[in-house]
Amino acid sequence: MSAGPAAVALGGGHGLHATLSALRHLADMGGVADNVTAVVTVADDGGSSGRLRRELGLLPPGDLRMALTALAAQDGAANRWADLVQHRFGGTGALAGHAVGNLLLAGLMDVLGDPVAALDEVGALLGLRGRVLPMSCEPLDIEAEVTGLGVQPAQPHRIRGQVAVASTPGRVRRVWLRPERPRACPEAVEAVRTADVLLLGPGSWFTSVLPHLLVPELRDAVITSRARRVIVLNLAPEPGETAGFSPEQHLAVLSQHAPALRVDAVIADVAAVPVPERLYRAAAVMLSPGGRVHLAPVAAADPTVPRHDPVSLASALGAVLAELESLPGSPDAVRVPSAADAAERRRT
Repeated sequence: MSAGPAAVALGGGHGLHATLSALRHLADMGGVADNVTAVVTVADDGGSSGRLRRELGLLPPGDLRMALTALAAQDGAANRWADLVQHRFGGTGALAGHAVGNLLLAGLMDVLGDPVAALDEVGALLGLRGRVLPMSCEPLDIEAEVTGLGVQPAQPHRIRGQVAVASTPGRVRRVWLRPERPRACPEAVEAVRTADVLLLGPGSWFTSVLPHLLVPELRDAVITSRARRVIVLNLAPEPGETAGFSPEQHLAVLSQHAPALRVDAVIADVAAVPVPERLYRAAAVMLSPGGRVHLAPVAAADPTVPRHDPVSLASALGAVLAELESLPGSPDAVRVPSAADAAERRRT
């Protein structure tokens, strides 16, 4: 196991999968410790996850499953299990649309009565390089205030549910959780408190990224942690919840929902920021002393679907950590190995 900084990534869905994949690449280079931790949103109410949640009253397993497969070992046996966990049934029967991993997690949570224990069991099966934790051990609901709906577009409307918020044709103004002050998963809070690096984003901004800052214990842990805090911005606005958003608007709503949050770096794709000066000004509100915006080519080559390239994102994150390590007051643990260190690691 590498002696690099301990990294914790917070999010959900494809965005978190990209961050975890990048951290796995960075761990291979010795840039972060092997034991990456994912803290995952638990408010999904659609698809297979939503069906299992409604029928069994358990945490929605889909985002947790994706995080597990992102950190799975790369050997033959683990690959086979990871492929099975991701397999989704077809057809038109009762199993249609369910992922095997969702059913496995739901079964283990039901049998063990403990979602963290269930995730650890599946993690052991996949040879996990790290740990996957829910942000709360109870399923949560997202509510939003939205304008631009109906015959009076200026009038705010309240909508409920992750799917409804993510797909709304209106403009999301703010979000909150139900229950209003949910309890955080204790293991997730401890991981955040003891981390050296915290990553927030990319992902569905209102439904996968912001919810972590709406759980009081988890928000306080993020804000007070000794870790370096890094935001990874999305490559493009998402249809529905952030339609028409500029990169700086993503930071503005983050600051609106967590005014006390200070971050050490913001990573954005250079091609996704048409007016860098605007992003610099927006970031200045929440940057810690010495922090800055890092523009780098982090998008995957396929232009049809905006996705972060894990290798490119790992390279950008490595450069950010190297710069942060040189700042006064940097935690000793946040150390990015030199090329000589990496060569020595490969020899051993």
